[in-house]
Amino acid sequence: MTITRRGFLSASVAFAAAPILGATAAPLPREADIVVIGAGVAGIAAARRVMAANRKVVVVEAAPRIGGRCVTDATSFAVPFDRGARWMHNPDTNPMIRLARGAGLDVLPAPVGQKMRIGRRNARAGETEEFLAALVRANRAIDEAARGKLDTSCASVLPKDLGDWAGATEFVLGAGFAGKDLRELSAIDKARAQDRNAAIACRQGLGMLIAKLAEQAPVALSTPASRIVWSNRDVGVETPAGKIAARAAIITVSTNVLMSGAVKFAPDIPKRTLDAAAKLSLGSYDRIGLELSGNPLGLSRDDVVIEQSNSTRTALLFANIGGSSLCTIDVGGSFGRDLSAQGEQAMAAFAKEWIAKLFGSEAAAAVKKTAATRWNAAPFVMGAMSATSPGGQLSRKILTEPIGCIYLAGEATHDTLWGTVDGAWESGERAAEAALRRIGALRDEPAEVPTQSMKRRRPGRPQKSPIN
Repeated sequence: MTITRRGFLSASVAFAAAPILGATAAPLPREADIVVIGAGVAGIAAARRVMAANRKVVVVEAAPRIGGRCVTDATSFAVPFDRGARWMHNPDTNPMIRLARGAGLDVLPAPVGQKMRIGRRNARAGETEEFLAALVRANRAIDEAARGKLDTSCASVLPKDLGDWAGATEFVLGAGFAGKDLRELSAIDKARAQDRNAAIACRQGLGMLIAKLAEQAPVALSTPASRIVWSNRDVGVETPAGKIAARAAIITVSTNVLMSGAVKFAPDIPKRTLDAAAKLSLGSYDRIGLELSGNPLGLSRDDVVIEQSNSTRTALLFANIGGSSLCTIDVGGSFGRDLSAQGEQAMAAFAKEWIAKLFGSEAAAAVKKTAATRWNAAPFVMGAMSATSPGGQLSRKILTEPIGCIYLAGEATHDTLWGTVDGAWESGERAAEAALRRIGALRDEPAEVPTQSMKRRRPGRPQKSPIN
């Protein structure tokens, strides 16, 4: 049987139920048409595509849970706490939003706008305009540099007269956007990124959404792929639970995991691929959750606060989430990496110090409970989102090149939606279609609707962080 792209659109919601496999569940299948490595966003998207084509797929996941970098903590606080990705984007074209509604979950627009804090007061209207103007000027400078023949760092092209807003501008465009300081970020890669202002949240959490979308996929948890034997004809995936023989494989592990050697390949994958992954290493982005009962910050529901800072030793506050007492403080870049390495206690201490600086010691003393993420220390992820180093602008395209019958997917492989769940989902679908074509299960047919990546980015506009 072959299925067209149009057939995918209608069949993707009509799967036959399949079990989620675990350490004590059904035996791991020994054969599949396509095997998927990783049960994050890209892996689940790929599995659903293969299932829609009536082909046999199995997903192996090293972690004991589904979701990858989408994790919703439902126990630490009274409301869901997204420990990883928080937003979706492009509501007019993003299939995940339709799927979320179909799964009975609530999707709603993210907060619009941000409040600026200067010490213990809110910025005045004119001061906020100065900050927004600094953001626009910096973005335009990066866009202009990206039109040149040689790639350079974003930091090297920033206007020199950003004044008091230089630190906040660098945080928003660098650590807060890509998990890396602007000196580590390619101007071309930054300029290619699509607008991410039309953000959409899932009230129950993005981790909950991915788990819902994976319910019908055959996923083997706590089953790491230790070795992949591949050729131009077939592939064998070795795991502690046994070996799976398949006609193609889709690998969705992060670039840091790919470089780490945790998954062995026989023969080795091309050096060109590993070099590209090295230029797309993951940035650092972590979240500190705080329970602040009684609204001691005096902020509204879902307020977003950024401070005027003379350095990137700063953070972003998301207050009173969904009208609850949960507030989160996001840190990233080199400062966030160093802080995370010190452990959760140090992260909580910084969060209270930062709250005290902006809202007073009484507000900091009102913190009742804390929880912090440490993505750099997560063994099956090793960081936040990919970010291209200067000169590595071709790396994302290289990662989309097939390696025999192996296809790579994940946010790092998306040219414009990198660092987002949207890009991860679209990359999983792209890799699945390529694998299905290889095994003769899909013929080409023009798409009926544009994909997310067809939408063009308008230069010079401030952008939200992809995971904050």
